[in-house]
Amino acid sequence: MKQYIKSYLSTIERDLYNISKYIYENPESSFNEYKACSYLTNILRKNNFKVKDNFINIPTSFFAEYGYGFPKICFICEYDAFEGYGHLTGHNLISSMSIGAGLSLSKAISKLKKGSVVIVGCPGEFKGSSKVTMVKQGVFKNIDAVLMAHPHIITMESGTSMATIPLKISYKSTPNIAYKKLEDFSALDACILTLNILNLLNKKIDKDTYINSSLINHIDSPLYFPSSSDIELYIRGSKMNDIIPIEDKIRNVCKFVSNFMDMHAESFIFEMPYDELITNTTLSRIFSHNLKEAGIIHISPANKNFSSLSIGSISKIKPCIHPYVSITKDNSINYLSNEFAKATISNFAHDVVLKTCHALALTGLDLIEKQNLIIEMNSSFDPQ
Repeated sequence: MKQYIKSYLSTIERDLYNISKYIYENPESSFNEYKACSYLTNILRKNNFKVKDNFINIPTSFFAEYGYGFPKICFICEYDAFEGYGHLTGHNLISSMSIGAGLSLSKAISKLKKGSVVIVGCPGEFKGSSKVTMVKQGVFKNIDAVLMAHPHIITMESGTSMATIPLKISYKSTPNIAYKKLEDFSALDACILTLNILNLLNKKIDKDTYINSSLINHIDSPLYFPSSSDIELYIRGSKMNDIIPIEDKIRNVCKFVSNFMDMHAESFIFEMPYDELITNTTLSRIFSHNLKEAGIIHISPANKNFSSLSIGSISKIKPCIHPYVSITKDNSINYLSNEFAKATISNFAHDVVLKTCHALALTGLDLIEKQNLIIEMNSSFDPQ
């Protein structure tokens, strides 16, 4: 059956490249990925998947399934791009890898007559994602394992990620003309004081915890001080439990500034928070073995990941992996660059995509064929 998967992948090689290329050439911002979503769901329907569009009332989300019951293996598709910059993180390849893995596993399932493959289209990774909403709505309740691989400049095992709380602070004051002496504090004054306090707070919190902030002024002309001014910030840390107290401190800072300057203020979550990724060690071991079998031999151990991943919230409820695969031959290419985006449609990257599809599909096949691996995977699942 493993040879069958490999042979099938060779027949859809051009189709997988076309996925990567189409999404690369048609970059779409978070929650506006209409072309990518339509392109992917059309492929899935042609391959006998049952597809739910507009999934959980998100227009560019989908849920596709093929199979015969349990165990259910889920692959994740992401397809949004940085607005104005394109696919700097290679989400076009995430889609081609997950679709390739899902299609090839479905063909094996059609012969085995057991197990199921699920492919979930998850838009909006750069703006709060849809995965957290899906977790809250029980989408993954009946899934046994969730897998995805991410393009990078280093091939490495699935590790962890930063938990993140997106917090917005908003101040409102009386409008003032800038050249007049102010009798009252402005909303901008409140934001500046808040940022100064946050800068001091940043120095005192744990070295693995960070506060990243940006100031937003609502003004049409420099002649006026704004009547409203906002701060958007991300509180990041190794674990969600470590950053919840920081959120409380920041909300208290907001209250202090509001009272001190006698103006209206509010603080609220403006995007979905992400939990830290908890890699399932059994699932990771199986995938790494299959990646080597597929031809990618050199796999680095997981290193400290300072990014936030929405799959972290799934990993709290289901066994997950999120390994990285290098798609670059040139060591001078940096991740999150235009050069990296261009590399996603290179021949070298396409070869990596095929090998990664193969490894993902084989991992799903192992779980379907070997009940003992499901038991081991579940016993090593530790949501912490």
